[in-house]
Amino acid sequence: MISIVGIGNAASSIAEKFKEQKNYSVYLLNSGIKRNSKYNHKLQSFENPEHYEENIPDLSKFFKDLDDVVQVFIVGSSYSSNYALGVLEQIKDKKIQVFYVKPDVELLTGTPRLIENVVFGVLQEYARSGLLHSITFISNLEMENMLNSISIKNYYDSLNQTIYSTVHYLNFFTYTEPEIGQLVKPLDINRIRAVGALNMEDLEEKWLFRLDNPRDMCYYLCINEERLEKETGLHKKIVNMLKTKPHNTFRRISYGIYETHLQDFGFCVAHTNAIQQQKTLDKLD
Repeated sequence: MISIVGIGNAASSIAEKFKEQKNYSVYLLNSGIKRNSKYNHKLQSFENPEHYEENIPDLSKFFKDLDDVVQVFIVGSSYSSNYALGVLEQIKDKKIQVFYVKPDVELLTGTPRLIENVVFGVLQEYARSGLLHSITFISNLEMENMLNSISIKNYYDSLNQTIYSTVHYLNFFTYTEPEIGQLVKPLDINRIRAVGALNMEDLEEKWLFRLDNPRDMCYYLCINEERLEKETGLHKKIVNMLKTKPHNTFRRISYGIYETHLQDFGFCVAHTNAIQQQKTLDKLD
């Protein structure tokens, strides 16, 4: 079992998607909860970010049945992300994997931008120090570019569904042996991650966040079962495409091929130890 934790209203909307699968226990912390229960905890809302840090709730009873592996979802710029560090401190004995959803920061101003800057930076330091097992960045802007056509009415639900399905498949790959491949465990220092969807024709990556200085690159390829059985030379073809990817002593490439009854699809995960900087373009008319 994996415990899913959503901190804040937006992050809780992502976390709720995992209730579709029986392998997850889902904990929601947000201001919209009416009454505390086993898997729901109401958070207070404040106008001043400092008040959040001064009012971190005691969650020892709420998290008493937490699984050893905990995946925490945080949405940058949300006021509730001020709770994140206090919440993570209370579960530091667990294997914590943070998924940080980064907003389009170019038009952020005032307090939300300050919050995003602080949380974005501090969580990376937590990962580099080993307090987090990993932090995975996901950009709303990059997701929107990848999905191409999203209606305003379905905007956030489409993004949330993409995040859920991506993370769920990454979990599947972690706990499932590939049919063939040479997956290499990333170096312990490379705890900062990004995920990309793959074009299965040429293995081109469509990143959900553009990571600076990637070190370990892991490719997870799901191939239709019939194609795996009948297509000769497929493994060589895939390996030859992977050999064209930039790689050297400091940038390692590994891969795993999995069977699926669906059409072919795949993901790539990039790992690094390099702190990611805010990527913004200040425009003056």
